[in-house]
Amino acid sequence: MSEVQGFVDPRFEGVRTAFAAALERGDDIGASFAATINGEPVIDLWGGFADAERTRPWEKDTIVNVYSTTKTMCALTALWVADQGELDFGQRVAHYWPEFAAAGKADVTVAQLMSHSAGLSGFAEPMQPDDLYDWDLVCSRLAAQEPFWAPGTAPGYHAVTQGYLVGEVVRRITGKSLGTVFAEQLAGPLGADFHIGLDAAHDGRVADLVPPPQGASISDGPQSPLAKNMATNPPINPADTRTRGWRGAEIPAANGQGNARSVAAVQTLMANGGVAGGKRLLSEAGVLKALELQIEGQDQVLNMPVRYGMGYGLPGPMRPLPNPNTVFWGGYGGSLVVCDMDARLCMAYAMNKMAGTTVGDMRAGMLMAGVWGSLMA
Repeated sequence: MSEVQGFVDPRFEGVRTAFAAALERGDDIGASFAATINGEPVIDLWGGFADAERTRPWEKDTIVNVYSTTKTMCALTALWVADQGELDFGQRVAHYWPEFAAAGKADVTVAQLMSHSAGLSGFAEPMQPDDLYDWDLVCSRLAAQEPFWAPGTAPGYHAVTQGYLVGEVVRRITGKSLGTVFAEQLAGPLGADFHIGLDAAHDGRVADLVPPPQGASISDGPQSPLAKNMATNPPINPADTRTRGWRGAEIPAANGQGNARSVAAVQTLMANGGVAGGKRLLSEAGVLKALELQIEGQDQVLNMPVRYGMGYGLPGPMRPLPNPNTVFWGGYGGSLVVCDMDARLCMAYAMNKMAGTTVGDMRAGMLMAGVWGSLMA
């Protein structure tokens, strides 16, 4: 077994023990966990292996596809653009992207894109996996598409589409792709090793995602028509994450590559009032926008009660968290980031052994509970 590397503040030694035990049990093949408090790193752990055959150790600089945890980077980029005074979340999408007004979407707002309530949870036209690598094709289809339900009336997880929708608004405003704005304005200044659109030079550092067990994938089991559409049009296949096409594309809802350290490095901005790495990149007010409840109720795709803020999930009866001013999001397989604004605490988890979940699982949850428990002891 590859030993656990990294450091923990002495207060959180129990978290290191739990992390090591999970690897020893085989809960994980390879994983990383990181946390910051008041903008300062207090945990940075990694261990295990980057492949199912356990031939490549998970190194300090190993990165992995974190699926929908990427959405927090997409949301933060949009929050940054808004903080510059260039984006109004209450404005109609068509104000920035005129073609989007087609098929009854003239009144859809940017806030509805951010909160999974625009009625565009998937694609109406048949889609092939490679289509996701063609930005203009995807955006033109979404612009022409009629919503699956009346926008603003219900939440419904926009698993893949959200990144294109928000990203195209960002592109229309800035003239640059969302991945470029993210790299230039957020990841770059913070020295964060997180990528939306990965250069081939980094391929050797990427851990292989190991798909969920047979029968436990995102497309298995009874599903509503909307859920089936999300999972199968095009099919979401973890094997695609090993291809250059997937890695090199910009899919801002799903193909971010990073590790717990780099996720925490960026999302510390959300936990610490717009400051990370000693740099203020957003105003405190710009960060607090994420806490503004946009919609709540039964998610039409996930079939569970949700509360969505501006680009992030919010605590609620189904997702109780220790502090109310907290935002979070998780990715298919188990990655997760939580930003606790009350404790100025950011925690992130990334791994390569996938569970059949899109909303985080107990591996991350137990580690994060250990951090909160130590803080409250």
